[in-house]
Amino acid sequence: MSMANHFKKVVSAVILDLDGTLLNTDGVVNDVLKGFLVKYGKQWDGREANKIVGKTPLEAAATIVEDYGLPCAAEAFIAEITPVFSDQLCKIKALPGANRLIKHLSGNNIPMALASNSPKASVESKISYQQGWQKSFSVIIGGDEVRAGKPSPEMPGVMGGKAAGMEVVAVPSLPKQSHLYTAADEVINSLLDLQPENWGLPAFKDWIEGTLPMEPWHVGGPVIKGFGRGSKVLGIPTANLSTEGYSEMLSEHPSGVYFGWAGLSTRGVYKMVMSIGWNPYFNNAEKTIEPWLLHEFEEDFYGEELRLVIVGYIRPEANFKSLESLIAKIHEDGRCAERALDLPLYSKYRDDPYLRGSSLW
Repeated sequence: MSMANHFKKVVSAVILDLDGTLLNTDGVVNDVLKGFLVKYGKQWDGREANKIVGKTPLEAAATIVEDYGLPCAAEAFIAEITPVFSDQLCKIKALPGANRLIKHLSGNNIPMALASNSPKASVESKISYQQGWQKSFSVIIGGDEVRAGKPSPEMPGVMGGKAAGMEVVAVPSLPKQSHLYTAADEVINSLLDLQPENWGLPAFKDWIEGTLPMEPWHVGGPVIKGFGRGSKVLGIPTANLSTEGYSEMLSEHPSGVYFGWAGLSTRGVYKMVMSIGWNPYFNNAEKTIEPWLLHEFEEDFYGEELRLVIVGYIRPEANFKSLESLIAKIHEDGRCAERALDLPLYSKYRDDPYLRGSSLW
């Protein structure tokens, strides 16, 4: 039975949030705040991120000024930081699934609106760097155009959307925060996991044998010792990579299960499936990169150079009621990757030059 059958309404139009939903604004905001706070002898550590999500710029500034004890008013903070932030707008990237969703809805003539707590001028500046976005939205509303921002129904967030009688899908932009969105009709890990057909909208048609093709991306480094649970607890030896130097990449890609090709410096190229995230069953403190090379190796290869070409997505990160169910799902992911990587769409990336870089064989 379709999920839509359980809901009161079938969706005929879509209102989208911008920051943290369509755009990875957090990465640029963090960089700007780090540089700004240094002049006051302070260090931005992201601890205020939960407090400023969904707030207007002035409200967010007031929170930061108060919590960090800055010797300035929120208005002065905004005046000083805005030009710096504006210069960085061109660096803000679309989050995975954002372009796909906008093209899909636009291509199926589904009316779309964009509603953000940011001033409209800022909203339009941000989306001007994203090809085709401006013309895709019938209406664009900024926080300075309404009397009351989120959670008012005038400016839909989760609470605002529900107050306006809408069906709401939440995509938390901060890790391990899905419990804060219980008012939503559905909470998904990322836009990659949205199923429009659940809401009476046309379904995506780009999934292939349980996998979603992606623009290939690369990650690599020496194999490090992980948590000691891959072989010992799960019976699945993972070739963990350090996250050092990959903070931007990790912020750009949602947690989940991916697959692709792995190149080992002294051995060759192998199929692989990997998880990126916090592994809810073990509740990791940090986001990790844990590839599983789909090959039987006779010995460990800690310290060897490992390069990965990630070509597709399988599923979001999930928790499991038992270790046995987790292990079964990981093996299912492995079989899915094995089959998919034999398809020409994916098998061609086995010859990606990155796998055989200058530091490899």
